[in-house]
Amino acid sequence: MDMNTRDTTVTELNVLADFAPKLPESYQNSDFLILGNLTPQVQLDVIKQMKKRPKLIVMDTMNFWMEVALDDLKKVLKEVDVLMINDSEARQLSGEFSLVKAARKVLSMGPRYLIIKKGEHGALLFHENHVFFAPALPLEDVFDPTGAGDTFAGGFIGHLAKTRDISFENMKTAIIVASAMASFCVEKFGVQRLREITQEDIASRIEQFVQLVNFDIDLV
Repeated sequence: MDMNTRDTTVTELNVLADFAPKLPESYQNSDFLILGNLTPQVQLDVIKQMKKRPKLIVMDTMNFWMEVALDDLKKVLKEVDVLMINDSEARQLSGEFSLVKAARKVLSMGPRYLIIKKGEHGALLFHENHVFFAPALPLEDVFDPTGAGDTFAGGFIGHLAKTRDISFENMKTAIIVASAMASFCVEKFGVQRLREITQEDIASRIEQFVQLVNFDIDLV
């Protein structure tokens, strides 16, 4: 019943164990780079293949790499702008239970921004002394959470690349877009739901997120 936690019984890298991507020349001047959850060595190699440093480098990783390739992971962290991890991974990487303390320690490792995903409890964006919290949309049924993190990452970088604005304020909007996209992903198996939605569906879902935190207050 708990869709927020996972138990990893075994990790098989299969073809990814020897994966060595070669960037086409047309990709080597890209302004936005997102490093998927692969070995830190592959992530670093992709960065080195860029002819110029992108305006924004976003990185995803997981507990497995923290366990088997921590030194290489720390090297990549020094090269990226945004790190995306979940709350348990933030605690593992930092050695801190408090997510605020964990974020401060992770940011000291290199990234300028840290996004901590908390499943159905939303996401946190940290930058210097600023913190932004984005809620998750309360869903009656979560069919399959597989791929929600990747969908979140795609929505986030997609919005930033579309608007070409990498300010902290626009990252707040990107977090909402990312959360909206992830909320679609979990409604059906695999990418099925994502293949069905329209721009109108996305706009409507984003408006639902806005309404979650939109309120008036009058303190006397």
